[in-house]
Amino acid sequence: MVSKKVAQAINTQINREFYSAFLYLAMANDAMAKGFKGAANWFTVQFKEEQGHALKFAKYLEDQGAKVELAAIDRPRTEWSDLLEMFQEALGHERKVTAWICEINTLAIEERDYATQNMLKWFIDEQVEEEASATDAVWMLEMSAGSKGALFMADKQLGKRGRS
Repeated sequence: MVSKKVAQAINTQINREFYSAFLYLAMANDAMAKGFKGAANWFTVQFKEEQGHALKFAKYLEDQGAKVELAAIDRPRTEWSDLLEMFQEALGHERKVTAWICEINTLAIEERDYATQNMLKWFIDEQVEEEASATDAVWMLEMSAGSKGALFMADKQLGKRGRS
């Protein structure tokens, strides 16, 4: 069974994952309002992934006999100046999520909780992908700076991500 400390840390992370989903939904809505359907799709796919991450953590706690405890979710920001700012914030957010998951892993190591360490490996690997995806989007948008045609093509490329 998972320790109370580790269960508490995972419960905190569940709420962070739901906040992440809420943040990406806000970004999808703002991108759509600005006419960027491709970016809106990218953020909607991300929204769904974050919900899945929260549910995966919750299932793990349930399987370990620990109670899932949800908390209020903060209201995310709802407007950005442009797509580049959105994706820069997304990248910064994913880096925070990576750090939080690594903190849980460190706690699991201290608690000698091998099952949690094993479960967290999937999330650590997933965060490498999350950061790489956001980094690629930032790079693409930085490269398109000042060119409406390049921005149009970047939005089209972002729309190819796992159709929502």
